[in-house]
Parts: sequence; C-alpha cells; structure tokens
Amino acid sequence: MPRRPPDCETRPMNRVAVIGGGAFGTALANAAALAGREVVLWLRDPSEAASLAKTRESVRLPGIPLRPEVAPTADVAALGGAEAALLVVPAQAVRAALAGPAASLPAECPVVICAKGIERETGLFMSEVAQEVRPGASLAVLSGPSFAADIARGLPTAVTLAAADEGLAARLAAALSGPTFRVYHSADRRGVEIGGAAKNVLAIGAGIVAGRGLGESARSALVARGFAELLRFAAANGARPETLMGLSGLGDVVMSCSSAQSRNFALGLRLGEGASPGEASGGKLAEGAFTAEALLQRARALGVEMPVAEAVADILAGRGSVDEAVAGLMARPLKPERG
Repeated sequence: MPRRPPDCETRPMNRVAVIGGGAFGTALANAAALAGREVVLWLRDPSEAASLAKTRESVRLPGIPLRPEVAPTADVAALGGAEAALLVVPAQAVRAALAGPAASLPAECPVVICAKGIERETGLFMSEVAQEVRPGASLAVLSGPSFAADIARGLPTAVTLAAADEGLAARLAAALSGPTFRVYHSADRRGVEIGGAAKNVLAIGAGIVAGRGLGESARSALVARGFAELLRFAAANGARPETLMGLSGLGDVVMSCSSAQSRNFALGLRLGEGASPGEASGGKLAEGAFTAEALLQRARALGVEMPVAEAVADILAGRGSVDEAVAGLMARPLKPERG
C-alpha cells in the first residue's frame, strides 16, 4: 500500500486531473472547474490537445466553450500535481489507461473510474481491473444519469460516487459538486458500478423494442423485468438494494432506456429496425455491446437468471434474431412476480 502524507485525509482537493478528452471527460472537466477546481484535461493526441487549448471548444461538444480553469494537455508530466483524478475512458480501455497515463499520478492520488462496463476479456468489474493494475490505490467509481452535453452546458445533473472508504467518497463528492452538478456519495462501490454497467445492456434491449415497433407496453414491461434482473444480479454480488434504487441504478435506467441520446438505446433502435450488429453501431461506441456477454457469463457463474440480458447478448453475438428473442421471452414459464 502506498504511503500517504499525514494530512492527505483532510486537505482540500483543489487540483483535479481528468484523463480522457472525449465528450464525457471534457464535460466532467468543465463541471470540476465550475466547482472551483484547477483542472488538467489530459488527451492522448497532442495535436487535439493543442487545438483544444487554442480554440477552447471540443469537436465532441460543439458550441460549448471550455472553462478557463481547464488546461488541456497531452503531457503526462502535468498529471503529477493532481490531488484527485477522474479516469474517463471507455471500459475496455481502463486497464491500458491505468498502466499508461494514470501511472504518472501521485501514489496517494485517488482515482475515480467513470467508465460504465465490464472488461470483456476477463469479466472483471472496473474496480477489479484497477486493483490488478494499481494494487493499494485509493479507488472510487462514478455513475448516474448524465449526458455529457447536459453536464457541459451546466444543466442540473446528479450522480453517485462510491468508494470503499465512505470518508474518501464524501471528500471527492464535495470536491466535484458545483452549482449544477450534484454528487451524492456512497460506500457501495460494487452496487454503483453494477448499475452503470448493467443498465447499458438493458438500454440496448429497450432500443430494440422501440425499433421493432412493439409498443410502449412492451418496452415498459421489458424495462421492469430487466431491472428486476439487475437487482438479482446486484444482490448476488453483495451490493445494497437501495443503491440500485438510486441514481446509479434506477435513475440511469430511466434515462438510458428512454432516449436515443443514449448510445446504447440508439444501438438497440437500429438493431430493432433490422440493422446487423456490425451496422447498428454507426461508428459510435456503445459500452453495452461489449458488456452484454461478460454480464451474462458472470450471471451464469452465480446462478442468476437474466433472460433479458441473455436475449440482448444473443442478438449482439448473432446467436438469434430479434423476433426469436421476443418469442423466447414471451414463451417463458408463467410464475408469480417476485422480482
């Protein structure tokens, strides 16, 4: 375990590093700046970092200016003074980012993982990946109903940040909360990351139902039964039920399963309209497409039934058609509704 300075548990977190210059990373950099922090925004591409530093507007968030407190850079040395770091890269890139740019962070700097997914190759949750790469590091996860454009524009948004040490979670939440970005804190790290990962798969299913034109009744039923699956899976992993009823569970499900602004819902929408899994992505990353199979395998290992997640995984893997998946779900044995 890294040795920490004696005042590290009480001193304010005034210098925040954001690793990842996509839409969500840029939005969180703006939110941290609005909360009164000095922010270093690290981008992998030096030319993109230089362009952002000059124009103060990301091509991923057109029309939304970067706040003056945010310093874009591609120099990992700039991460060395961070007192807190947000890792905002896709779930399948978290391992590489932790071993790469995040290695330049101070040993005592807590890392907040903002990816929502399960590592496809290993089936590990993001916190488990981080523990493998940075054993002994202070880790937290952030999740909740939050579109990048809303955060960046300063529209009211609320999320949950969880760490095994709730005192750390509270300090990080205080450091990141601003006038329009409210961060609740929790000690249920596993519950928060399960909510973020599993809702992406459910959102694909909701999009498929909408794209197939099956009606709002069918979509509501699928979301309700899918959420029951999410609760069962979370309980089997030791998560608290109340966590999944909060922002990082139910809140994110409501948002992601009802708006084409969600990349996962949009992917499902195109699948329902007849696109192949390869065509449906439209060149955009949808985390649920990578998480579905890993989620299903973890559920099976725990003996948790997740028929909605299984149907989505089968469609994405080409093991069945949308119509076959719908027929299979409707033909399941009748039973009492007990979650």
